[in-house]
Amino acid sequence: MAAERAFREAATSAGIAPESIAYVVGTGYGRYKVNFGNAQITEISCHARGANLLFPKTRTVIDMGGQDAKGIRVGEDGDVKDFVMNDKCAAGTGRFLSNAAETVGLGLDQIGPISLGAKKPVRLSTVCAVFVESDIMSYLAEGKTVPDILGGVHNAIAARTVALVRRVGIDPEVTFTGGVSRNIGMVKALEEKLGVPVNVCDDSHYIGAIGAAIFALERALGGVSAGSGKPDQVHAGTPKSSLPIVGAQ
Repeated sequence: MAAERAFREAATSAGIAPESIAYVVGTGYGRYKVNFGNAQITEISCHARGANLLFPKTRTVIDMGGQDAKGIRVGEDGDVKDFVMNDKCAAGTGRFLSNAAETVGLGLDQIGPISLGAKKPVRLSTVCAVFVESDIMSYLAEGKTVPDILGGVHNAIAARTVALVRRVGIDPEVTFTGGVSRNIGMVKALEEKLGVPVNVCDDSHYIGAIGAAIFALERALGGVSAGSGKPDQVHAGTPKSSLPIVGAQ
C-alpha cells in the first residue's frame, strides 16, 4: 500500500532500517491508512504538539491545508484547549488557491510571491473554490493586474480564516501550519488581518508529522500524554529501548 511504501522509503532515505523503528503514529485524514502503525492520533492534537515544540509560546494554531482550515487554541504544554474547523467545503483552503493559480496560468508556488506586488487588491465576491474562476475571469476582462487579483484572493482567504479562528479566541503567539504556510502571500495576508506576527519556519508544513513523532516518542518510552488518546491504543510489545520513532502524516 502507498502509506507503507512511503514509510519504508522515508526510513531508507534517513538511513534507518524500518524494522528498528519503535513506534509509528499516523495522523491527518489518511491516518487510518497507516494500519501498519501503532496508533492513530487526530491532526488537531498533533499540530498543537508540533507547534509547541517549534514555538513554545504558541497559544493559537492556524492550520490551513488543501481541504480544510482549522483554528486551535493551545495550552502551555501543547495540549488542545479548543478548536474550530471548516471542513464542509474547500472555501478558503489550499484548493481555493490552486484553482486561482490555474485560472491565471501560474504555478501554485508562484502566486504567493506575485501577490505581494499588489497595488490595489481586488475584492472577491466569493471564496467558493468552484466559482472563483468566474470571479477572476471577470477581473481579468476588466483589465485588473494579476498581482492585484492574487492580492485579493489571499486577502479573502485570510479574512475568512481569521473570522473562523476568532470563534475559539486568538491569543499570541500565533503559529501557522499546514501546506499553505509555505505561501508567503498568505503569511503576509494573515498578519495584516490579525495585527500580530505569525510564526512560520521551513518545517511549518511538517508540524503535524512532528507532533505525531513527539507522541510516538512518548509512547515508545512508556508514557501516554494528555489529549493523545486512550492508553489501550498503545500496542503491547513495543521495544522501549529502540529510539527511532516516526510520525506519518
